[in-house]
Amino acid sequence: MENIRIQDDLFGHVNGEWIANAVIPDDRPATGGFANLSDDVEKLLTADLQRMIGSDTYPDGYLRMACRLFSLVSDTKRRNSEGFRPVMSDLKKIRSLTGISHLNRQLSEFVLSGLPLPFSVYVEEDMKDSGKRCLYISGPSTILPDTAYYAEEMKEQHDAMIGLWKTMALSVLKHARISDEERTQYVDDAVSFDAIIATLVKSNEEWSEYTKSYNPKSTRTVGTLLRPLKFRKMLEELFETVPEKISAADPRFLQNFSSLFNEETFELYKHWAYVNTALNSTPYLSEKLREAGGTFRRALTGVKTMPSVQRFAYNIATDVFSGPIGLYYGRTYFGEEAKKDVVEMVNEIIATYKKRVLVSPVLSPETREKAARKLDTMKVKMGFPDSIDKIYDRIIIGEEESLYSAMKSVSRIRRQDSFSKLFVPVDKNEWVMDGHIVNACYNPTANDITFPAGILQAPFYSIKQSRSANLGGIGAVIGHEISHAFDNNGANIDENGNLNNWWTKADFKRFEKSTKAMIKQFEGIELPWGKVNAALIVSENIADNGGMAVTLDIMSGMADADYEEYFKNWARVWCQKAKDEYKALLLNVDVHGPAVLRANMPPRNFEEWYRTFGVTSKDKMYIAPSRRLCIW
Repeated sequence: MENIRIQDDLFGHVNGEWIANAVIPDDRPATGGFANLSDDVEKLLTADLQRMIGSDTYPDGYLRMACRLFSLVSDTKRRNSEGFRPVMSDLKKIRSLTGISHLNRQLSEFVLSGLPLPFSVYVEEDMKDSGKRCLYISGPSTILPDTAYYAEEMKEQHDAMIGLWKTMALSVLKHARISDEERTQYVDDAVSFDAIIATLVKSNEEWSEYTKSYNPKSTRTVGTLLRPLKFRKMLEELFETVPEKISAADPRFLQNFSSLFNEETFELYKHWAYVNTALNSTPYLSEKLREAGGTFRRALTGVKTMPSVQRFAYNIATDVFSGPIGLYYGRTYFGEEAKKDVVEMVNEIIATYKKRVLVSPVLSPETREKAARKLDTMKVKMGFPDSIDKIYDRIIIGEEESLYSAMKSVSRIRRQDSFSKLFVPVDKNEWVMDGHIVNACYNPTANDITFPAGILQAPFYSIKQSRSANLGGIGAVIGHEISHAFDNNGANIDENGNLNNWWTKADFKRFEKSTKAMIKQFEGIELPWGKVNAALIVSENIADNGGMAVTLDIMSGMADADYEEYFKNWARVWCQKAKDEYKALLLNVDVHGPAVLRANMPPRNFEEWYRTFGVTSKDKMYIAPSRRLCIW
């Protein structure tokens, strides 16, 4: 935008005109950037799925099942006629609980059915030995999106949000076979139980340090802390062999479990479970219930209307059959020329990153070699996998079953599949993102980076864009994901994906100082919709900084380097227009910084920014050399 000087606001200068004219769809909290590319993928795949359904011709049995699910979701006449009936048997099961001993007799069934319990168990890689898996335990989620909302200083906002939630819950429970008095009691008790949960579980800021989720304890110890639940009996029913250890992902919750769940709080738990089961079911029931059950989330994000039936059907089908649909998308729409070009870019970025760590002032020679080894062993997954998980062979969508029943079956199969792998070696060739996803990631336990075909589009990447633009787009994103191997979490994990201190004491102390400096650079920044929590977003800020540093290094060796285009495309990547409510929510729940800061903060740490646009101390996007940071 011409009236916004680039020296004052890179994000606004590049994206301002588009933002001024962009209209956020009524069923979305934001538009632009990632969201627009996701919309493009959605349009392509929705048209393809509808064409398959119309012709009754499918590439394989998986896509046939995906289309059957798409049709099942789309059959609003059937869902509307079923109303609340599909979930009534689950609600009856919860309502009939007579006490803890009664729950104990069906505890494993509650786990497999996905019915709410005062704890959660799940299987993930063992952080100390990533070739194996471990059983983890944590607490339930709170009603509000973060424990920060339960602090005394946020009481006014907390009460308003809980009021919205209670109104929604009471509205949904009108369809259950309980009296008005019971309905009110159930909702009030659910809020009371939630208030206890909020005092025990981690905040989003605490969860952002994911390496602290590994706290192995003996199964006997966990069972003792979970009394009066018969935890070991449950494990015997869920697993052929009871694991000897369990990792407490949230140790404070486990240590204080007895204050949450006991004979005195059992009725609170029961009513909490009933209300949550009713609310969780609403997306899969009638359109009236789908709308009613989404009112709280829409209020939090500023969204006016629920997604259309077609969009909802697409979201459900692509979630349940993500692997087959991602494979189809990659094979159909991802070109080999683009894949070859981006792979070459990845290899160059990794090589440049290695060169940089080998001369890093933060690291001693001993630690430099170990950091270089982590880069040497880093695997790259580009576009889409060659095959899909065998779990999809077991997901059969019956033509006569309700949508709620179908989704319950899918959920059960997923849990059983996950539990069955507890003692099976980890296949590190598995992908954590499928081909149609518009995103990228670093997987710390596999030490690999994944770039699905969905993100390899303009402005991130195009074979038609200049090399400078591509480096400012997908190149910086590649560098970002590599940097996660060396952020405040990844720094604790070695080249084999294991939790391991591979630093010298002095080196790690210097790195922690740099991390604190990154927190300080963002701490307390005031935006119109709230204040930034720099500790929550520090890992992503380290990664953004590293991605820019390594790609600017590559630019320095290019005869035709266009720094202006590099920085402008960096800003295009983060283009976003969002509802104020949604932006305020993200400040509390998202480990990524606001889009405007992701565009504007990293450049000011690098001399190339100042040189390219003549930025001086009189400009808003200037920071003094002594405050500029380049960790990697």
